[in-house]
Amino acid sequence: MSLRPQIRKVNVLGAEAIFDRRPDGTIYVKSPRPLGAYPEKLTERLVHWATQTPNSIFLAQRDSAGAWRTITYAQTLQRVRAIAQALLDRKLDATKPVAILSGNSIEHALMALACMYSGVLYVPISPSYSLASTELTTLRYLWQKLEPALAFAAEGEVFEKPLEAILDSRTELVTITSPQSLHATSFDQLCNVTARADVDEAHARVTPDTIAKVLFTSGSTGAPKGVITTQRMLCSNQEMLRTVMAFLADEPPVLCDWLPGTTRSEVATISESFFTTAARFIWIKENPHPQALPPPLPICVK
Repeated sequence: MSLRPQIRKVNVLGAEAIFDRRPDGTIYVKSPRPLGAYPEKLTERLVHWATQTPNSIFLAQRDSAGAWRTITYAQTLQRVRAIAQALLDRKLDATKPVAILSGNSIEHALMALACMYSGVLYVPISPSYSLASTELTTLRYLWQKLEPALAFAAEGEVFEKPLEAILDSRTELVTITSPQSLHATSFDQLCNVTARADVDEAHARVTPDTIAKVLFTSGSTGAPKGVITTQRMLCSNQEMLRTVMAFLADEPPVLCDWLPGTTRSEVATISESFFTTAARFIWIKENPHPQALPPPLPICVK
C-alpha cells in the first residue's frame, strides 16, 4: 500500500515583475510590490519575541542520544546578552572580530546573535576548511585576513589539530568540549556573565549600516573573498522573503536546517545562515500565535 503525500495550499505570491530594458541591452528587473517595513537590526525581533512569546521554543537540536535540546526566546535573549557582555569585556569590536569554526548548533546561534547584539563583527568559517583539509591552506589564508580576537569551536578535541596550526596568543579560544592540549575558555563561562547597562548601550549603537558579519565565498574560482553583510541587508532580505512567501505571516513555520558544514552555517542559520535563515523568518514575521505552533518544534537544527 502506497502512502499519499499530504499536500496543502499555501499563500505564495506570483512571479510578477517589471522589466526595464535599456538601449545598451541592460535589463533591470524589479518587483511591482513595495517592500514592507522591517527592523533596523535583526536583534530587535529577538527582543520583540522574547517579550511577546517568552516561553515559545526558538531553537532545538538533537543531542547525542537523539533527545531534543531546546531553548526559548526568553532564554535566548538572556544568554545572548550575557555573551555580548563577555565580548564587550574583552574589548571586541569590528576591528577585533569573532571567528566561528564549528557548524550549526544552538551555541553557534547564541554566539552569532551576541555578536550582532553588541556590534562585534563575526565571521562563520566553513568547518571543511578545518576538518577536510590537510594543508589548511584556505584556513590559514582566512586567519591572516581576519586576525580574529576570539575563535569559537564547539568541539575542542575535533578542531584541536587545525587550531594548533593557526592559533597564537592574540586569539582566545572558546569551546564547549575542551581540547586536550590547547588552553580554552568554556562557553558556559561566557553564558554566566552578568549583563550590564553597557550591553544595551552597545545594542543601541547598532544601526542598519552596521556590518553584522562577513561571509566568505567558496573560493572555487580563486581565494575566498569576504562579502560584507549589513543589518539592513539582513533585515530587508528577510522582509522580501516574507512578502513572497506570505504564508510565513499566517502561522509560525516549523523550519528544519540540515546544512552540516558550509559557509552558510549558523542555524539556518540563522543559520544562514543561524542563525543561519530559518530563525530569521520567525523574527521578522507578524502574528506568532505561540499556542498554535505545530509539533514538534519551531526550528529543528541537525
